[in-house]
Amino acid sequence: MILKNVLLLAVATALCVGSLIAAPTGSEEKNIGWDAMLALVRKRFPKVTQLSTAELDVWLKDPQRPKPHLLDAREPAEYAVSHLVGAVRVSPDATAKEILASLDSGRPIVVYCSVGYRSSRLATRLLENGRVSVSNLEGSIFTWANEKRPLVGVDGHATTLVHPFDSVFGRLLKPECRAP
Repeated sequence: MILKNVLLLAVATALCVGSLIAAPTGSEEKNIGWDAMLALVRKRFPKVTQLSTAELDVWLKDPQRPKPHLLDAREPAEYAVSHLVGAVRVSPDATAKEILASLDSGRPIVVYCSVGYRSSRLATRLLENGRVSVSNLEGSIFTWANEKRPLVGVDGHATTLVHPFDSVFGRLLKPECRAP
């Protein structure tokens, strides 16, 4: 299972890097990289509902709708730099039972990571364990930050910076959003 996940991440990296290298330059380069990444996530995780950042933003601002559980499926160092307001960090490798035991079963779940791969993998496990209303935030925190939507650091203060994950995927973040 670990080898399979490593191989899938290698393929995702190769597709993303290939798209970035093949792209002309500037904003076209980023768009091609995003297109490849989003297509890969949708293809690899077809049972996971992909929720746009705009849809989540409207949802969170609607006082008539119950707020979803926001699960951040990144590593502690990534979460410490920034996360969505109200999000709780969960290990991307946690079992569904561990996560579901701490959540209100009546509230929907929205999971995110850097670009959507780890969070879609986690959303799949939650769905396979009986949770019905589970979505992945398409483009995850990178898209959220690129659109200048609200983020907070571990100290609770507003920030515009995001952990870039690595030098390959970090290219999908606008330069002004990349934490050093």
